[in-house]
Amino acid sequence: MGGLALTSLAALPMLLTKPTNKLNQDLNNSASNKNSFPNVELINHMGQRVRFYDDLIKDKFVVINMMYAQCSEGVCPVSTYNLRKVQQALGTLVGSDIHMYSISLLPDFDTPKVLNKYAKANKVGNGWQFLTGQYNDIELIRRKLGFYDMDPAVDADKTQHAGMVRIGSDRFDRWLMAPALGGHESILQVIDHAFSRHIKSLRSKAVSL
Repeated sequence: MGGLALTSLAALPMLLTKPTNKLNQDLNNSASNKNSFPNVELINHMGQRVRFYDDLIKDKFVVINMMYAQCSEGVCPVSTYNLRKVQQALGTLVGSDIHMYSISLLPDFDTPKVLNKYAKANKVGNGWQFLTGQYNDIELIRRKLGFYDMDPAVDADKTQHAGMVRIGSDRFDRWLMAPALGGHESILQVIDHAFSRHIKSLRSKAVSL
């Protein structure tokens, strides 16, 4: 695994797990409630098992993107770099008031060990988790969060889903998108717009951003 350096998922078409009928059924069940999030089990880069809704989303202000560790050029490294700048700018707010998650688009390859190595290489601090899990569970999360395209051909290219950041709050049912490639300032602006009325310390922090 360590020898793979991918810039496109097209290099692995035969190795990606295919969606099952159960996934389609789960998607329909989830879509029946616009406020529901799948409570599937994921594993973070520290090897801890967590539930997506109960542990990561419920009553939290979150910043979420999709990525894969083997993407050595292009969208993923730029997205990770910009999000690291966001984490640095927000300081101690990350992990206390705001939680950051990067979810693997290639869970069959991105094991906790691989993600841990990726997090260390990118000097990721506390409060930012890299997550992997079962393929169908990741697909359920991806679509529920809005990281999909209506064109099946475009949607099949997972690189299309790594350039945006989902920012929101389950408690207030407020969800926004920000471009991950346009610089960390644009992401911070959306975070401020989404959260500043609820996180008082963010208001004073935003003045200095």
